Amino acid sequence: MTTAQTPDPRADEHPPVAQRSTADLVRAAVSGWLGTALEFMDFQLYSLAAALVFSQLFFSGESAGMAVVLSMATYGVGYIARPLGAIFFGRLGDRIGRRKVLFYTILLMGAATTLIGVLPTYQQVGVLAPILLVALRLLQGFGAGAEISGAGVMLAEYAPVKRRGFVASLVGLGTNCGTLFASGIWAILLGVMVESDVIAWGWRIPFIASAIVMVFAVWVRLNLKESPVFEEREDVVDGRAMSREEILAQAGQVETRTVEALQRKPIKAIAVAFFLRFGQAGNSGLIQTYLISFMTLTLALQKSLSANIVIVSSLVGFLTIPLIGFLGDRFGRRRMYIIVMSSALVVVVPAMMAIDSKNLLWVFVGYVVLHNVAVLSPASLENVSIPEIFGSRNRYTLTAVVREIAAVIATGIGPVLVAAWVAATTGSPIPIMVMLVLYSLSALIVAVWAKDWTGRDLTDPLPAM
Repeated sequence: MTTAQTPDPRADEHPPVAQRSTADLVRAAVSGWLGTALEFMDFQLYSLAAALVFSQLFFSGESAGMAVVLSMATYGVGYIARPLGAIFFGRLGDRIGRRKVLFYTILLMGAATTLIGVLPTYQQVGVLAPILLVALRLLQGFGAGAEISGAGVMLAEYAPVKRRGFVASLVGLGTNCGTLFASGIWAILLGVMVESDVIAWGWRIPFIASAIVMVFAVWVRLNLKESPVFEEREDVVDGRAMSREEILAQAGQVETRTVEALQRKPIKAIAVAFFLRFGQAGNSGLIQTYLISFMTLTLALQKSLSANIVIVSSLVGFLTIPLIGFLGDRFGRRRMYIIVMSSALVVVVPAMMAIDSKNLLWVFVGYVVLHNVAVLSPASLENVSIPEIFGSRNRYTLTAVVREIAAVIATGIGPVLVAAWVAATTGSPIPIMVMLVLYSLSALIVAVWAKDWTGRDLTDPLPAM
């Protein structure tokens, strides 16, 4: 294992020309936090709804087991549109700036989330109900495809070089706040309402309430300044980046590194970023989505217990996420990835055995450990790592596309495959363990293979490796 590299000295020698005040940094952090909170609130709202009620509301014409599989499949459908949104909004963000695109994504994503709360059910309109649900999941995915990536890019480009990991971890706190808010609402609903009322109308409340977060996030982003790194880019003229053709036509007047960035294919950078994301996203899909269904349906634990477990784990995450971000700044992102994913491999089997025991205390301990080590810790590193790995010319596009393609493969498909595998093995937790090990191992291998990227100059158009 090599030691972490010293932050790129060029980052200190060439600070952004477009300076930002502390108030601007706070506003950017709040913007990223709110957008990511809304995205993951949607993530957790649907995860819990899919596990607890959606199989009855939108797929009641199927057997109980098949209804759960279809409910998880509809969850996965949202990930189909995410790469399309990543390509569309990512390229737009690299061309016209981060701020405008982040406004569009929050509006589209938030509106689709809210509208799920007014959908008719299968009993009311038949097969039209799941069709409408799929349509809104596609719109959510299209907007979300560039949301958390854009927030990570914006914070990385705003933050002081030696504090990037800690500042960008605020995006991770947004994921935690969204998860906690969604889980809290579900816990209250299941605690104060009878199940029949939850199924009849109570399930709509969390989705409609998400509009509050959307409105606040839109207001904040209307007052947000553009990324100083984007404004400083040599290929940006009057707030818009030059096209490839324009740059090559002026090759004699443009820095050699900018032209080189257009001609160089960042294969290793893409591979490293992809598998770092693949490992974290796969673990997230299994632990935050499928494992809730496994505990509720296979282990026959109370539905309210699942929501309470997620709340406790999310509260612990308020310490885990900034701590890992700080340690990434202190010891290097690559080294922390190796430590975190190695730890994930160690805890998978004992944590799943604790959950499978059905003992209340051990179920809580197993889930909290697994969630914080295998999901929240790499997520904290990921929010700054992927933007740092790519060059300034196409940072938003590659960050968004790599993140979302990895998510489609790992998170969209994973829960469906494991649901079918567990059903075939009559409720064994072994398939979950195997998949968690594979996901964690993939991120560990590329972290060992990669060159450390911590603290590099974000105005450099070339990738880190």
